[in-house]
Amino acid sequence: MPKRVFQFCYLSVTFIFLLVSCEKEETDHYHFDLHFITENLEPFNFESGGQITGLAPDLLKEIARGLNIPFDVDILPWEEGYTMLQNSDNAVLFSMALNAERIDLFKWAGPFAALEWRFYTSSQNHWVINSMDNARDVEAIGVLYDYAVTQHLESLGFTNLVYFDTHEEAFQHLLDGDIDLYPSDVFSAKSALENLGYLYYNVRSVWPIKTDLLYFAFNKNVPDDVVADFQSEIDKLKSSGYLQQLSQQYLNTSDYPGTLQIYTEDYLPLTFMNSFGEISGFGADIVFEIMDRTPIREHLFQWVGPIGTNDTYFYLKQGSEITINSIEDAMNLDAIATVSSWFSDQYLRELGFTNLVAFDEPGAGVDELMSGNVDAFVCSAITISDILLANGYAFSDVAPEFVLMSSDFYISFSKNTDEATVDQWQQAFDAMQADGTYDAIYERWFQE
Repeated sequence: MPKRVFQFCYLSVTFIFLLVSCEKEETDHYHFDLHFITENLEPFNFESGGQITGLAPDLLKEIARGLNIPFDVDILPWEEGYTMLQNSDNAVLFSMALNAERIDLFKWAGPFAALEWRFYTSSQNHWVINSMDNARDVEAIGVLYDYAVTQHLESLGFTNLVYFDTHEEAFQHLLDGDIDLYPSDVFSAKSALENLGYLYYNVRSVWPIKTDLLYFAFNKNVPDDVVADFQSEIDKLKSSGYLQQLSQQYLNTSDYPGTLQIYTEDYLPLTFMNSFGEISGFGADIVFEIMDRTPIREHLFQWVGPIGTNDTYFYLKQGSEITINSIEDAMNLDAIATVSSWFSDQYLRELGFTNLVAFDEPGAGVDELMSGNVDAFVCSAITISDILLANGYAFSDVAPEFVLMSSDFYISFSKNTDEATVDQWQQAFDAMQADGTYDAIYERWFQE
């Protein structure tokens, strides 16, 4: 074939290919337009050389490629982006921590990373924080507007919060001695201190607060199928190892949130965070042992267990002249302390109790009982001793007066799941009971 003919044929084929590609791109464009918003939060999302980069933007690029969505991101201050997410029907904000205060405000796809919040203080301060209650006693804690950890502290009733606009502003006030504590993750702390010209060693971590998982947050008016498409792409990128690569690149760790997420509450001695920021407790040990024995799969549901049995009592202050012989007697008391998030509080309300005083933390209920402000405190027998001890009391200071209920406690799973996976967990738990592992864990936490 003559050379010029070959060149003509080559150009013709290329031209046809481009026409086909352009036509496909136009017809296959995703059916819903989204407005992506983020903030400068290195290494999760940040601007470098005029380009948006980081773990989350790189992940979003792959999601956008899979769904044929234009990758176009606006970088805004957090408070402005958070307001836009609430008010714009097609807005998507990342990287967004999912918490109880936000869960019903938006729709979510993820998680793709985790943030461990800790209280920081100046390295010049040598005092020690031994609990969240200790943090309530300091004069001032710096926080950022609408941040997940801010909302968490607000929900716990902290009244010593001082609000700032940026991490840099807050850390500067911390180092100047204007505030005593500042809650931050390690990545934001290092970045802010570097921007200020300080070292990370100019501050020190004094207490773990909580761990949040990061998501893409969608305005409530974004269709469910759009969020589901995003979730499907994220799960694919987890399975392919791409998210693990991003975690290694940007966070220097191969750990990343898998498709199975396990949640618990602070409920001594079943599950709680110890002084090292680790999840510990009887229930936690049971779950960790099952995880070691069972391949982790996605979409779990139903129940595994029971992992224990527990009685819930109406507790009186020792020496009280109050008598409770029935549910009706309890209904006639002036005030009963409960914990708002506990099943016992929900159960009493279903029974029609109108004399309940609900607290966010069980320690507050114990204090109110011992000070005589309430007549009784509803608590499980398995947790009451630790709660009393944590608040400076002994078990002998109270008296279990009347049993409200006896109940088993389980490992619970979401309903949209494959039943075979739950069966694997149940079989692993049954094996733990058969080989003595369960008894060993029980004795570790509940020695007589």
